[in-house]
Amino acid sequence: MRLWPLILAVPLWAAAPPTGATMMQAQAQPAAVSVPPDAPLPQLQAQTSSQQIPPVAAKPRPVRPESLPQINQREADQSDDQENPAVFLHHLIAGRIWISGQANFIFQAHEPFHSPYAGTNSFQSRVEMTALSRVLTLYTGIKLTRWTEFVFDAEEAGGKGLSSALGIAAFTNLDVVRNPTLGQDVYAARYFIHETFPLTAGRVEEPPNPFYFQNSIPRQRIEFVMGKMGMVDFFDNNAVGSDSHLQFTNWAIDNNGAYDYAANTRGYTIAAILSYSGPKFEVRFGEALMPTVANGIDLDADLRRARAENLELEWKPRWFQGLETHIRPLAYLNHANMGGYGEAIAAYEQHVDQIPDITLHRRQGTLKQGFGLNLEQELPANFRAFLRAGWNEGHHESFAYTEMNSTLALGADLSGDAWGRKEDRIGTAFETGGISGKHREYLALGGLGFILGDGRLNYGREAVSETYYTAHIVSGLYMAVQLSVVNNPGYNRDRGPAVVPGVRAHMDF
Repeated sequence: MRLWPLILAVPLWAAAPPTGATMMQAQAQPAAVSVPPDAPLPQLQAQTSSQQIPPVAAKPRPVRPESLPQINQREADQSDDQENPAVFLHHLIAGRIWISGQANFIFQAHEPFHSPYAGTNSFQSRVEMTALSRVLTLYTGIKLTRWTEFVFDAEEAGGKGLSSALGIAAFTNLDVVRNPTLGQDVYAARYFIHETFPLTAGRVEEPPNPFYFQNSIPRQRIEFVMGKMGMVDFFDNNAVGSDSHLQFTNWAIDNNGAYDYAANTRGYTIAAILSYSGPKFEVRFGEALMPTVANGIDLDADLRRARAENLELEWKPRWFQGLETHIRPLAYLNHANMGGYGEAIAAYEQHVDQIPDITLHRRQGTLKQGFGLNLEQELPANFRAFLRAGWNEGHHESFAYTEMNSTLALGADLSGDAWGRKEDRIGTAFETGGISGKHREYLALGGLGFILGDGRLNYGREAVSETYYTAHIVSGLYMAVQLSVVNNPGYNRDRGPAVVPGVRAHMDF
């Protein structure tokens, strides 16, 4: 069955000029000095994984509509146009109370692909045409004092992803709910206190947004955030690839696939983050709770045995024609009840276990460290480019994000000014990911991870590409078409490639 007539019909409609004045830009370039990168951007989130092995629920990635800087910049751009007020511009009531919302729907499908065999956690090779995910978020907050704010976000996530979001480490839909047993009830996504300590009298004009209610921010400041949040609300942000609602939707393109950041099944944790922001340099440190089991819904509150330390630096030189550059190195250390691939393999070879099972060899307080690099560069003619690289040690199990021990991603986007649709944006990106020798041996012997497990493995690096076009339809409403190609799904050369077209609808209100 051919999917292309259905998919190709949508871009023709979505690209048609909107009726009425154009409004918010889908992905505007960040302002020269405005946004505080450490201020979170509502990471539109919703991923949960439906693992088919022990009580391991996979976690939904914090959904983020572009890093906070992008939301701010979109509004800043609109404030210059009296006929086109920004969607978020009037959501701060009486200068103290914030209320806004968003809805995101992603439909994806795929045709059959080559697959001589499949296992419990394989990406299905048969036709799939019923994968529709949704994320509905209500952003609220109140300004308690001049520099103290309380944020509370309620969320509902539902629908499903292709193959229950199994079988691909760099999965194609960041919003997917991978654990249907969690139900579809509304839940508290975020609730945290945000305190700003000004270090200078100088201010930078900054329109309010769902995470920061000030009309201007101190040029130099210290910020403290504590409560429930997504770690990627604050860490590893990127203006080109961090937003599954207006940009890319792939897990390893919107985020660093090797960043095994602390989070429960829905992608949130309890954490405290301290950061410094200045015109040229930023640093942020976060301490967060880890889940009790890999991708589990419950968090371990005992910091003596389970926790995550995260440290990110940011340097903002202007090397290329005075355009913005962001260089963000990242390091993290997780302490958790993790198992080792080597021990699981040894127990299987000694006939202690019938199949390799890493969940039977977990030890409390096991350490797993990793590193990342996030580069972002503005370019002439409304182009922007990014690069992400990441690595984590592959002796112990992937625990909180996805099964990936190394990654390299690069991509770019372009606003629609050149063809008279400045609110539109087109982007393309490529990512390649790999796993360690012990990790691949574990899967080759029939072991299961919380995402992967074909029963066998002819190892090859997993490689994905994604291209999207987002069209602004009318105030707050965006439609997009996308095309993803996954080579060696689940790091298996015997399967694929899988071609995954999709359609997305997003609304801010």
